Amino acid sequence: MTARKIIIDTDPGQDDAVAILLALASPEEVEVLGITAVAGNVPLPLTARNARIVCELAGRPEIPVHAGCDTPLARPLVTAEHVHGKTGLDGPTLPDPETDLAPGHAVDFIIDTLRAHPPGTVTLCPLGPLTNIATAFRDAPDIIPRVREIVLMGGAYFEVGNITPAAEFNIYVDPEAADIVFRAGAPLTVMPLDVTHKALVTRPRNDAFRALGTPVGIAVAEMTDFFERFDKEKYGSLGAPLHDPCVTAWLIRPDLFKGRHINVEIETTSALTLGMTVADWWRVTERAPNATFMGDVDADGFFALLTERLARL
Repeated sequence: MTARKIIIDTDPGQDDAVAILLALASPEEVEVLGITAVAGNVPLPLTARNARIVCELAGRPEIPVHAGCDTPLARPLVTAEHVHGKTGLDGPTLPDPETDLAPGHAVDFIIDTLRAHPPGTVTLCPLGPLTNIATAFRDAPDIIPRVREIVLMGGAYFEVGNITPAAEFNIYVDPEAADIVFRAGAPLTVMPLDVTHKALVTRPRNDAFRALGTPVGIAVAEMTDFFERFDKEKYGSLGAPLHDPCVTAWLIRPDLFKGRHINVEIETTSALTLGMTVADWWRVTERAPNATFMGDVDADGFFALLTERLARL
């Protein structure tokens, strides 16, 4: 099987880091063409730095990391240091990156890569706010039909919101960008909180990461140790949700997930529900389906895959 070519668009974030590591550990299924950084969990200088740190941790410093948009399309930036710490990767002690940022803006890299590859061969994997992707689509609409698929972490329906009562963080930070992406017409697979809140890093699962005894395994365990303190208190759960690696896991083992092809609209005007992903799960409207919205994950299978792949690095 030919590896799927992907661009990871990200705002690391500990869970973003794990998603990148899983991709880099899975060359049979996934070929990472490059990483594009966007402002989100922390400001852009930190997300661009963190992406390079993660590539070097994985032993893949040659992966190009491009810095992208530093503010949402139409709003002030909202960040999440209260979850991820002041660096975005608080928890482990990791060295500063030795590699430089790749030249050129992330949006240009997305556009140029999609134009350079045959149509239907490059998948976009956004793990943060959708500013870079929406900007690329707005500036170069010819690339939209060239996209094989967009597989993103964002949104919520039955699990409601995690940054407001109605909205998930990635969508809330730049709802106008999300609206552009969800309306674009490219094939779209969504990993909402409905799935990621079932992928909990319990103590035994985190102990399995640490027991790998490698720099990667120990770093991942220390990352999840850090951010689970916030999430366990917030949700009253046995562990923290591991959001973004669900995107990578779906690329490798789609059989681990279940969902429905439905209509999903983004709320961009209401002060009360701004950033809500209005998912027509029960198909009660006549709005055309535009997204495969996942609703369940085999959590044991997910963590078995993640632990096995991280052991490779």
